[in-house]
Order: sequence, then C-alpha cells, then structure tokens
Amino acid sequence: MSHYSATVSWRRNGEVFTDNRYSRGHEWSFDGGVTFRASSSPQVVPRFSDPAGVDPEEAFVASLASCHMLTFLSLAASKKYRVDSYIDKAEGIVAKNPKGKLAMVEVVLRPKIVFSGEQHPSPEALKELHHRAHEECFIANSVTTDVRCEPVL
Repeated sequence: MSHYSATVSWRRNGEVFTDNRYSRGHEWSFDGGVTFRASSSPQVVPRFSDPAGVDPEEAFVASLASCHMLTFLSLAASKKYRVDSYIDKAEGIVAKNPKGKLAMVEVVLRPKIVFSGEQHPSPEALKELHHRAHEECFIANSVTTDVRCEPVL
C-alpha cells in the first residue's frame, strides 16, 4: 500500500467573504517541494477565478493522461520499443451525469507517440499497448468517468 498527500492552501486576503465575492485562487503543494498556483475554473466562477491557476478539472484530466502515459511508457519499454516522445492533448467534458449532477463525464486521451530504433509497434500492437495501459492505470481504475484513448498516428 502506498500513501500520497497534497496540501491545499487558501487565505482570505481582506475580502468580505460572506458576500461570496472572494478570490478562488489558492496553492497546491506536494511532498517534493513543488507548489502550483491553483484556482476554480474560470468557466465555473468567471469573475473570481485566477485563469493562470490550474483548476481541479484540468488536474483531473492531467492525472488520467499522466497515469496512462507512464503506464504506456513502461509497457513499451518492456517490449523493447524505443519511445522518443509522447504528447497527449487530453480533454475532459463536464456535463450532467445520469443522476443530474455536474460531473466529469468523459475524458479523451489523444497521445501522439514517436518511436525510433529497429522495433516499431504495428497498429495492432500499438492498440494493445494502449488497451493494457488503460487497464493497468490505477487512476483510470479509480474513477467512473468514461476514459477513452484515441491515439494520434
């Protein structure tokens, strides 16, 4: 079993607060010492969000894409496929779920991978690598969102 943590910090900076007109900007800090500017999504709270901050919806999409990529890279290396680059322009969709609640209902991964060396996966082998990466990604296994992978060839 592994344990993971993050520190989420927000402070009222002189705002009244009780009028609901306060900054949604805050910080995420992680055990390695990295701190990110975070905020609510400007699409959710337009006036009081910090568009420069990473919002939870973006982080959710990035977490799924990152887990898929790391799993894929490990599987590709075990098959002796040399990966030179992996770029995923992943997207998530927030909409009402079947219960009528707003939720991240879909995440689409669009990885574009460049291979080099003597061995390159066939289209079928590439599809199988992505399938296995999805099946083994524990972040994807932790959510009910429909997570699809549409590799860019």
